[in-house]
Amino acid sequence: MNEYINNDNGTVSLDENVVAQVAGMTALDCFGIVGMGIVSVKDGIVKQLKGNNITQGIHVTFDENGDIVVELHIVVAYGVSIKAVTDNLMQSVKYKVEDFTSLKVSQVNVFVEDVKILD
Repeated sequence: MNEYINNDNGTVSLDENVVAQVAGMTALDCFGIVGMGIVSVKDGIVKQLKGNNITQGIHVTFDENGDIVVELHIVVAYGVSIKAVTDNLMQSVKYKVEDFTSLKVSQVNVFVEDVKILD
């Protein structure tokens, strides 16, 4: 589903995937985030996503008010405070997406799917 932004010059259509890319790039820049993760339905194993696949660990919707709701499935580094990492992630994603789109982010929900030991 796309969100439409009307202005004096016309209409802008904003795709959910664009918002997901912004959220994913922001997430990977946050300290303690190793990557995006998804749980394979087939075998129940968490897969860490890198590169162009970052949007697969993110689900973006527009609520009835046109506000953005972001769900992030992440893999965190072992030894970091999950609360500190997720608090920073939620604030960073909210700020970057609102700055990028000029739309309000009503929720940023984070799901920690795995923990990885960094080499």
